[in-house]
Amino acid sequence: MIHYYNLNRKDLYKLAQFVVEENYSHHEFTKPKHLKNEIDLVFSDEYHLQNSKIFIAADTKDEMIGSIRVLRWNFSDILPIEKIFNINPLSLDAPCKVYHIGRFAIKKGSDKSGFMVFKTLMTLALNEVCKNENTFALAECDAKLLKILTLLNIDSKILAKPKYYLGSETIPVLLPYEGLKKFLAKNKALISLDSPNVHFSIDLKDTMKFYTFV
Repeated sequence: MIHYYNLNRKDLYKLAQFVVEENYSHHEFTKPKHLKNEIDLVFSDEYHLQNSKIFIAADTKDEMIGSIRVLRWNFSDILPIEKIFNINPLSLDAPCKVYHIGRFAIKKGSDKSGFMVFKTLMTLALNEVCKNENTFALAECDAKLLKILTLLNIDSKILAKPKYYLGSETIPVLLPYEGLKKFLAKNKALISLDSPNVHFSIDLKDTMKFYTFV
């Protein structure tokens, strides 16, 4: 049994540690010596972002096994896509509302639940993005996730060549509203869309896969 909830901001360091460690766990054989420095940087980045909502998947021991963060950009915070790739979101003909999806990770070894955790966390995040039509989402993801987005009929536009970040080749993408809306429509039964405070449980028996939004 896995339950989902909104992470309290006082636990942002826990989120940073989970995301960084899981990225390296899946993409590298050994953890780098500078791991704590990267955790501290991710924590600092998240701490200074406004208007964010973080969804967590936890097991029966209340241990974090999945995370995703969705952020409604305030047109002033420095997003990861600008910090890592020097891409100004305003140069993308930004609509009235721009969102950023990141800090997506699933714990290695969640073999019986990973893909359903993936779909549930994505649905929770996209429910926030798709509340308005005049919008799009930005993200940075690894090559494997980019392929899965295509298979799920989520359109993506690659914005720059990949760079090495948190243990993997990372690609900046723009996700148009229409593709996100289609995914949400197909998977909205996974969540309680009318509840402002998500906290529910679900039995999950699918096969684990791993992808990352950083």
